[in-house]
Amino acid sequence: MDNFENIRLNVALLRRRVPNLTSAARSVGLRPATVSNLCNGKISVGRAEVRTLVALSMLAECSLDDLIIRGEKIEMIETKIKTLDLFAPLVKGGTVGLVARPGMGQLVILTELFHRLTTEGYLTHLLMPEGEHPEVKDTIDYVDIVSNSIDEAYEKMAANGKSKDIIFAADRAHVITGEIHKLQERLQDIGIENVTTLLIDLKGEAVDEDLPYGPLETLWQFDIDLATRHKFPAVNPIYSTSSVLEGSHVDQIHFTTQQRAKKLLRRYRELRSIVNGRGINSVPSSEVQTYKRGELLEAYLTQPFYVAEEFTGKKGTAVSLHDTLNDVQKILDGAMDSKEIDQLSYIGKL
Repeated sequence: MDNFENIRLNVALLRRRVPNLTSAARSVGLRPATVSNLCNGKISVGRAEVRTLVALSMLAECSLDDLIIRGEKIEMIETKIKTLDLFAPLVKGGTVGLVARPGMGQLVILTELFHRLTTEGYLTHLLMPEGEHPEVKDTIDYVDIVSNSIDEAYEKMAANGKSKDIIFAADRAHVITGEIHKLQERLQDIGIENVTTLLIDLKGEAVDEDLPYGPLETLWQFDIDLATRHKFPAVNPIYSTSSVLEGSHVDQIHFTTQQRAKKLLRRYRELRSIVNGRGINSVPSSEVQTYKRGELLEAYLTQPFYVAEEFTGKKGTAVSLHDTLNDVQKILDGAMDSKEIDQLSYIGKL
């Protein structure tokens, strides 16, 4: 194979050929979690077992050369939302799945993304969920196009997809029926590949599934602990991931900073369990600094949203990836050790 750092799985092909990947993977002895991690980049293709890749190519009825893409750069959409851009960047033209229970803020993030990306020149498009969902009403106000059926969504994207990049969102109910996969295939057949798809789960059932949306380029896993402590956006920085961060698709500084931040937050969460149970004095003196920096980093990753200004009283902020990386490096290196948590909570850049 070519340079392992410059290859990735053809997720779009898997989506088209194997709609129900969970049961299909199990049928050939593959763990759905392993397949999911391969799709979103958590496990690089270069580290995958050959038998896994062969099994996936058999499921997709394609050759290994078709299953593995070499040399193509994955492009990220910079959202200027700190925790998303740092830990699980949005893949342009890819599919992102939001995994959350109701009330954890997935619709707020969706609405915020619609607002931000519209100002960046994207065309935003929402496929209305089936049934009554009054909570979607506020989101509609920030959408350019609203469709009520898959066929209507196809017609509108076919008409606009040649002139504008599209941000398209749909509920998981349309994924379960296979309609989203068929829609993506129909659009590719007419040469429209500039649609970035956001999949939400209004019923909150995706949390209990191994591959709730099938193959994904990006996974945003929401965190109940962050949500209950009002640390929004409540996207878990440890379990959320993106294929952008695989191999050579991301700047080395970004990758290194992300890995250092994940390591700190992982240990901070362990220490936080000790603090909650037995108090700060139970933390080993050698780890108190780790705990404090974890607190500061967690606080920094909160962010005021434009669409929530009237509810929070805080002005929305946009932080470039460059500024986020610089700020996180300062926290990791101890430059912010003298600061209090409140000074870093719900701010933009440092």
